[in-house]
Amino acid sequence: MIEKSFVFLDRIGFKGEERIIREVKDWNGFLKADKVKGISRKAKLFFNRKIKDAQRELHSENADYFVGKLPKKEMWRLYNWFKDSVLFLDIEIDSYGEVIIIGMSDGYDSKLMVKGVNMDKDIFVNELSKYKLLITFNGRSFDIPKIEKTFGIKVDKAHIDLKPLCVNLGWKGGLKEVENILGIERPPHLRGNPVDLWRAFHASGDEEYLDLLIAYNEEDVVNLKAVVERVYSELIF
Repeated sequence: MIEKSFVFLDRIGFKGEERIIREVKDWNGFLKADKVKGISRKAKLFFNRKIKDAQRELHSENADYFVGKLPKKEMWRLYNWFKDSVLFLDIEIDSYGEVIIIGMSDGYDSKLMVKGVNMDKDIFVNELSKYKLLITFNGRSFDIPKIEKTFGIKVDKAHIDLKPLCVNLGWKGGLKEVENILGIERPPHLRGNPVDLWRAFHASGDEEYLDLLIAYNEEDVVNLKAVVERVYSELIF
């Protein structure tokens, strides 16, 4: 999908992109064409260089190259190319808005950081560096700012935020509501309020509440993969 993207080129909007795709199909088709309707020869030569730069970075597995070039809402186009190097991420907070759990998964194995146990900046930065693409649900507005404040860092990884994409597809609500819309099931005992579970754990010291909170977060993270697969299949053209 990313190789059919032209909106990162100067003054090429979505309608212009649609027209280019109809005429040349993808980057290779654009480069092979002697001319493209509506694009001057000078602009075509300039765009050729930009596309070759994008091809080189893409084949070098540099998803971050497209940060600031692709519109944020179009970062989903990177998914299929980088799906084998994706980090799904979801956090939980307490009643004071402090991060208590950071859940991470590559789609197969999960890793969790828990406040008071292993919530460490260096561990997080090292884990994040292993992957090319970050995927969250409302992470741009919630998870990432919370993490940045907690660790005093800037997270500028190539990032797909699923929430605005789901809203645009008519799938409104939080992650649980989207799961219901898409028929993604989760165990009944993992539908509660994570803040209440953390409060109960601190009040009682019963680790059963902590285990339940961890399982709740793991379910969130794991289900992000199913959501992004559906989103991508709906948006691809």
